[in-house]
Amino acid sequence: MSDTRSTPLYCPYCGEEDLRPSEAGHGSWECHACARVFTVRFGGLLAKVVAR
Repeated sequence: MSDTRSTPLYCPYCGEEDLRPSEAGHGSWECHACARVFTVRFGGLLAKVVAR
């Protein structure tokens, strides 16, 4: 498995791009525009559905 991490491009709350990694936990980001901390998490893939 790759150790590459995705970086969020904007805050999901205010849309600003002033984001920094947070010390709150793994995958947490701080938005310095709206002062919120949020977490990015990968939940998995959907099963492929075969159309008939």
